[in-house]
Amino acid sequence: MIQAVLFDLDGTLWENPVRWDELRKELGLPPDGLPIYWHIQRLPAEKRAWAEGRLREKEAEGVRFGQLKPGATELLEFLRNRGVRCVLVTNNSRESAEGVLRAHPLPFDLVWTREDGALKPDPQAFLGPLRRLGVPPEGAAVVGDSHLDLQAAHAAGIPLVVLVAPRTWMRPFFPTQASFWEVENLVQVKEVLSRFLASSGS
Repeated sequence: MIQAVLFDLDGTLWENPVRWDELRKELGLPPDGLPIYWHIQRLPAEKRAWAEGRLREKEAEGVRFGQLKPGATELLEFLRNRGVRCVLVTNNSRESAEGVLRAHPLPFDLVWTREDGALKPDPQAFLGPLRRLGVPPEGAAVVGDSHLDLQAAHAAGIPLVVLVAPRTWMRPFFPTQASFWEVENLVQVKEVLSRFLASSGS
């Protein structure tokens, strides 16, 4: 039974025009599939503040020039009307996440950002908010767009993962034993979740 759905932000609910690969190159970070902020935290102190500043500038740019993906509001309302709690889990800063939500007040029960704990792909990025809600991993689902979402969900023992149009470069980072549904848009996410909610009687 699905009690909570954990949503990613960029690439899932939010169309962000920022070229993160270009920022990686600017910061001298490898294309290894790990989060940019993960690498920044491991830089020498004299470079770390500058790099984090550049990341925050790019996140602010994403808030200003991004747009909500079609079907986002309807999907969250659909879930909440069925008693399913909705959680935003993002590796972005809280400032970035709240900037999006000020412009588009999506009805989340909880917003979890990098200031709150571990970054995806660490399973604690999902297990932390689930503990806060009192929901076991087997009662959750994840909706994301990347290998980070799949890796974190698989390691956390979350059985249902829906990926929205993951990009080709991410696929080599998919855990080989992980199962997931792949869809093209949020309308199709709703269709997948509807099947599971119907089968569980929600």
